[in-house]
Amino acid sequence: MMERTFAVRVRDGLHARPATQFVKLAKSFASEITITCNGQAASAKSAVKLMLLGIKEDDEATLRVEGEDAPDALSALSTFLQNPAAGDIALPKTGGAANASAAKAGPEDDGSHGIAGIAASEGTGYGPSFAFFPPVLKIEPQAVSDAEAEISRYRDAVSGVTTAFARNKERAGTESDTNAIIDALIDVAQDTEFADEIEAAIRGGQDAASATMSVGTRLTESFEAMDDPYIRARGEDMRSVTRQIVLALIGQADVSLADVESGSVIVADEITAWDLARANMADIAGIVCRKGAATSHVAIMARAHGIPAVLGASISAERLAGSKTVGLDGAAGQVFIDPDAATRARLNDAIAREAAEKKALEAYRTVEPVTSAGIRVEVAANLGSLAEIPAALEAGAMGVGLFRTEFLFMERKTLPTEDEQAEVYTRLAEAFAPYPVVIRTLDIGGDKPITGVDFEHEDNPFLGWRGIRMCLERPDIFKPQLRALLRASVVGNVKVLIPMIADGSEVREVRRLFEECRDELRPEGTAFGTFELGVMIETPAAVFLAAELAQQVDFFSIGTNDLTQYVMAADRLNPKVASLNRAEHPAVLRAISATCKAAKAANIWIGVCGEAAARQDLTGFFIENGVTELSMSSTSIPRTKQAITRF
Repeated sequence: MMERTFAVRVRDGLHARPATQFVKLAKSFASEITITCNGQAASAKSAVKLMLLGIKEDDEATLRVEGEDAPDALSALSTFLQNPAAGDIALPKTGGAANASAAKAGPEDDGSHGIAGIAASEGTGYGPSFAFFPPVLKIEPQAVSDAEAEISRYRDAVSGVTTAFARNKERAGTESDTNAIIDALIDVAQDTEFADEIEAAIRGGQDAASATMSVGTRLTESFEAMDDPYIRARGEDMRSVTRQIVLALIGQADVSLADVESGSVIVADEITAWDLARANMADIAGIVCRKGAATSHVAIMARAHGIPAVLGASISAERLAGSKTVGLDGAAGQVFIDPDAATRARLNDAIAREAAEKKALEAYRTVEPVTSAGIRVEVAANLGSLAEIPAALEAGAMGVGLFRTEFLFMERKTLPTEDEQAEVYTRLAEAFAPYPVVIRTLDIGGDKPITGVDFEHEDNPFLGWRGIRMCLERPDIFKPQLRALLRASVVGNVKVLIPMIADGSEVREVRRLFEECRDELRPEGTAFGTFELGVMIETPAAVFLAAELAQQVDFFSIGTNDLTQYVMAADRLNPKVASLNRAEHPAVLRAISATCKAAKAANIWIGVCGEAAARQDLTGFFIENGVTELSMSSTSIPRTKQAITRF
């Protein structure tokens, strides 16, 4: 048996999506895998039991693995749990109410004063009410004469429900967030331990519907009793899956949101992700529920589709169901039932203003932004996989400013081959041609290890054997990547970026290895191209050596996340020093300015690929200092383009 204890770094902990992703990864190994946290243990292959552990970010967890593939399993699973971005979800940029599980009760309004709720998805909505109040299921216990036949009937019901779930992924226009949520629901429905409990209840004399309802209800209540809002919100998923299986068993069709009339505001006690997945999202003007939280899957789906939503509204079910029209402010968390004329006018004005702003941003998708002084700035995307390409292209990305190749290596049982890497890099380059794609070489370390590399324990892995330091000592891993990059460069728009540079000798050694790879490819008759070579400026050493480094490379790319962390000596994952970990701190800005001066003196271009690249309060600073490329998440691209043209 192998065992490892560490702090969980998954952002916001193991809520539904990272939990289901973790379980899928665990199931790819034959070993028995147990995870222990907060004094409780669960199988790593059960999404339901895993989520009930309530594992939060920074919790200490222990993995115990026993089996032939234990080393690979332990490496892959610990890597996942120490990756902050694993299963990352977008949360609304709102105040504290957005993270509450219920709104404070308040007097119901007279149509002009808003009813308090949770700001779940920003935007203003107004329209006729579409009341969605599915009847409560009442299950009468039935006598069971053949338990195995009843179990078979239960399994058929699960198969039918999961097939129906999967069909929704095939619908045109389904967003990636929605697909991920549907996958999570399927995983819950197919969870082995969930099924084992139900089948045990059937063998104990219960009929399938009663057994499913009793087990599902108990698990739902367990989720809802948790302190963590992410885990508590999973009760919604458990209740939804339970309802669908029971309906299939009793042969009843559920009420559906498929009939929502265009422009309507859905009002409900609660809406599940399954309910919303069956609706035509384009028809929905808003969502108002008495229950729910900003961490619920419905909130995530609403944000993904740009639908205003207020959850946890302090209003009776009778009044909500009896409303004729409803208005809502999704950013402020306010609901207006049958609003008066003045309130309707205010809501409609806000809707028109938001539509104009959205339309204006859409126009920037095809814009190559130029400042008032005539400076052209490339706005590119930060990507981690080929699956993110469509969203980047749709947002108007002018290429890729940072492609994180480590995600090709993580969550795998074996290292990717040279051919596999070459194919990925080539497809990336072809998708954005003729715009450039900046591909960062492998950037991993003790905080995010990979299969095939034995990372010894380091008290501070951020200052340890990571990035280029590891790669130069492991040419068996590094050279296949360099060969793959050379092969992909025939497309003509590839640029290569080296991470964690602290000394000029590291750049010279990378160039030597590239030349060695060229010498190997030539006699093989393998085509390869040329590319620009750049370094990430993310260590104080790189800042101080910027003038020297600029003589050896074709470009700089500033990684503001790590640069800020290293300049300020403040762990970016530690909330206790968050006040120091600010890209706008004078010390960080001076480091950036000094780097830009060195780039300008050497006549090389410089970009920014850290999170600060999307901050409009820093856009002017970057441009004034000579930055000509800003790279960010795809959703930030249109607004950044607009900010550049206004500078």
